[in-house]
Amino acid sequence: MNFEPLSSFIDRITSWRIPWAEVLVMYRNEPVFRYRNGYANLEEQTPIDDGRIINLYSLTKIMTCTAALQLLEKGAFLLNDRLSDYLPEYTEMNVKKRLPGGELILEKAVHPITVRDLFTMSAGFSYDLGLPSIREAVKHTGGKMPTRAIAEALAKEPLQFEPGTRWNYSLCHDVLAALVEAVDGRRFGTYIREEITRPLGMDDTGFDLPDGQQSRLAPQYEYSDELGKPVRKDGNGFRLGTEYESGGAGLLSTVSDYAQFLNALTNQGTSPDGVRILSPASVELMRTEQLTESMRGDFSWEQLKGYSYGLGVRTHISKARSGSLSPLGEFGWSGAAGCLAIIDPASQLTVMYAQHMLNNQEPFVHPRLRNIVYACL
Repeated sequence: MNFEPLSSFIDRITSWRIPWAEVLVMYRNEPVFRYRNGYANLEEQTPIDDGRIINLYSLTKIMTCTAALQLLEKGAFLLNDRLSDYLPEYTEMNVKKRLPGGELILEKAVHPITVRDLFTMSAGFSYDLGLPSIREAVKHTGGKMPTRAIAEALAKEPLQFEPGTRWNYSLCHDVLAALVEAVDGRRFGTYIREEITRPLGMDDTGFDLPDGQQSRLAPQYEYSDELGKPVRKDGNGFRLGTEYESGGAGLLSTVSDYAQFLNALTNQGTSPDGVRILSPASVELMRTEQLTESMRGDFSWEQLKGYSYGLGVRTHISKARSGSLSPLGEFGWSGAAGCLAIIDPASQLTVMYAQHMLNNQEPFVHPRLRNIVYACL
């Protein structure tokens, strides 16, 4: 293995637009390469160092779906169950329909939302955090907005389409976190800590930072095309309240911590130390394509050509369309500040890539980084 091209790529992007970047490559459960470059704090020219805590944003979704699959394994629900069996507010839903003349009307939904629809982003939700019901819920809860409240709020809004008929990136996994709370009884963050992060020894992963970890939180930036440089932009805009544990975008973690979780999935659901968080059958189901032929057209992000969608993750289905050097079945996801997870049971490969910049240049960085990793093996 020669990872010089990978370190050169990190150097290239950190001298371009990205303040800092770090990559950790694990092969057969062992770290075989780790490299970082750039400044954690651009203003103070502080080099990026070990143990920096970052917002994972949508990389949270992989853990949320893992948590829900654990409950599936215990018989708490089935994928084809109606969501309203567990969250009664979804018993009757309205759907937006546009008439041939352009008029927008509301009709009763024909199809119920299923648990599967939450996993697969096909429930009919949007990612609009400014919806009237959400604003009212934040006000009603005094700014706390506990996780269960997002499900109650979204149930008051009309759906964008009939459940199960389209793919639309949305707040589905935030509602999935509320489902975990409803069927398990614990707060979502407590469930994550007791069933996943603590057993795996992930001491730096959670929805809130203890005082002793605050100093390790990396500054966050957003690239300004107008100014031609990154500008400071701290905070997580997806956090709707002080008690909101977002299943879609709420976790904070480090490269080392989250790589442990990702590697357990690479290892068919069990860590090298023997901690089992999922069965091999569940990992296989997670990375199995879930989209119908008619839904694939909605999954059209340029950097994900040749990929489809499983249970909360991209999954590689066509090397001809992707141009990716990774094998079919490689899976994972990414985050708004630029993180990337590569999980590959066939190659026994885990990659955790991190940066902390919104407007993250993902279409340029991620496909290139993935190809370079596989070429280095």
